[in-house]
Amino acid sequence: MAKIVFFIDFDGTVTDKDTCLAMTEVFARGNWQELELKWQKGEISTEECARETFKLFDTSEQELKNFLLENIKIDDHFIDFVEFCRQMGYEIYILSDGYDFNIETIFVKYGISGIPYFANKLVIEGMRFDIECTYSSKTCPQCGTCKADLLEKLKPADAISIYVGDGYSDICAAKKADVIFAKGVLLSHLRQEGTPAIAYSDFSDILKWLKRQ
Repeated sequence: MAKIVFFIDFDGTVTDKDTCLAMTEVFARGNWQELELKWQKGEISTEECARETFKLFDTSEQELKNFLLENIKIDDHFIDFVEFCRQMGYEIYILSDGYDFNIETIFVKYGISGIPYFANKLVIEGMRFDIECTYSSKTCPQCGTCKADLLEKLKPADAISIYVGDGYSDICAAKKADVIFAKGVLLSHLRQEGTPAIAYSDFSDILKWLKRQ
C-alpha cells in the first residue's frame, strides 16, 4: 500500500462551521461583513482582515473559549477517520488559516491529540485580540498560513498527498496535492477551473474511499 499523507483544513472541514466566522458574528460590533467581503475578493490579506476585525471585538478569552466549547461541533466521522488513519499508518496534518486557540480548544473538548497543526496564533491580552502569522509566505501575503508552502515542505517524496478542504484559503494548496476532497467554495472553484476533485459531504465519504483502495 502506498504511503499516504493527509493535509486537512480545520474550519468548516473538521468543524461543522467556520469558527472564525462564528466568533466574529457573535463578538464583533460593527461592519465586519465589509472586511470579510474584501478578504474573499483578495483585496486584503488574512492578517489585515483579522487585525481590523479584532478592533470591533468585545469579548474576553474565557468568553471566547466558552462560546467555542458550547457552539462548535466536529464532523461526526472525523474521529473514526483519524483512528483508521492511525491503524493504517497514514499521516495527518491540519493546515489552518484560522487560529491555534480555536483548534486547541476544540481538540481538547473532543479528546483529540497527537495531530500536528499549523495555524495563525491568536494573541489575547485582556479584551484585546491580535494575530501573528507564523506560517505566512514570503512571496504571497494573501493568507496568514500558506498551506501550499507547508504541503510542499511536509509531504514526503514517496507519499501520495491528499488534501481535504472547503474554502478560499485551501485553493492553492489543494492544487499541489495528488488527490483532492472538496466541498463548498473550494469545490466550486476547482470545478470552474476544470481541476479534478472528489466531492464529499463528510469524513465518512473519505473513509469509504480509503477502504476501497
